Amino acid sequence: MHADLLPRLTEADWQDRERRHRQRVTRFAEPYLDRRSRGAKHPVEDFLFTYYNQKPGRLLRWHPGAGVVLEGAEAAGRGGWKYYTAHDDGVRVDVRTFIEERRDAVEFARLILARTAARPAQFGCFGLHEWAMAYRSGVYGVRHEYLDLRLGAAGTDDVVESARIRCTHFDAFRFYTPQAVPLNEYAPTRETQRDLEQPGCLHANMDLYKWAYKLTPLLPSEIVMDCFELSWRIRAMDMQASPYDLSDWGYRPIPIETTEGKAEYVRLQRGFAHESQALRERLSESLERALDSWA
Repeated sequence: MHADLLPRLTEADWQDRERRHRQRVTRFAEPYLDRRSRGAKHPVEDFLFTYYNQKPGRLLRWHPGAGVVLEGAEAAGRGGWKYYTAHDDGVRVDVRTFIEERRDAVEFARLILARTAARPAQFGCFGLHEWAMAYRSGVYGVRHEYLDLRLGAAGTDDVVESARIRCTHFDAFRFYTPQAVPLNEYAPTRETQRDLEQPGCLHANMDLYKWAYKLTPLLPSEIVMDCFELSWRIRAMDMQASPYDLSDWGYRPIPIETTEGKAEYVRLQRGFAHESQALRERLSESLERALDSWA
């Protein structure tokens, strides 16, 4: 679209959206920042701020997405932000510079979103990736050293050894203990990620947040936070199904070592897969609109 024809937001309009966005982020960020200042940890609520690279300060920044002019925004200091450019009496996202500097990230995100969406979902993993990370904890320790294992070390090992482990997600697989690695039916790598990601995987669906923030400011902050909030809920379920005892944090276990626990896991997993596919489609469409605004 020609720059002169881009939709515009008045200063009052975009400031209202910015205010609502900051309120939405603050609900999650303030407790995390408070815990961090006290040296405290939370096994569920810290994850999106510690595992992923987007820090609270950057997440607090509201962006309209590509192809929108913010009137009067330069006077508010936004004109000095990276990947923004002056436009008449306001600013807009500088899509051309973003694409030139981040082309590889854009193309990989397009590829992983499209290929994952096109594959059938698999629902037979039962969250055993977390158990494989704690396998032989007597030798290797556990990733979350401040948490107790719900079944103890021996009980955790028994579950792993009696299970069929079918994790397709490299960023979960890479944290397996050495003796758990050969127990997995797949051997995912960064290079095969584009060929293995599938929409039943909890971690692939949490990663929608990663692709969204990596494309900031091309995408509207509202869709980034939709991804964040979905990932937040998935993380809670992921840890409920893990070998760790989270009762002190108010999370009841999903005992995947039982028939009933497996059934509950799959039911919740299917729900998240459905939500994630819809959000994955929105992400892809929003990215294509951003690229169209540049073209």
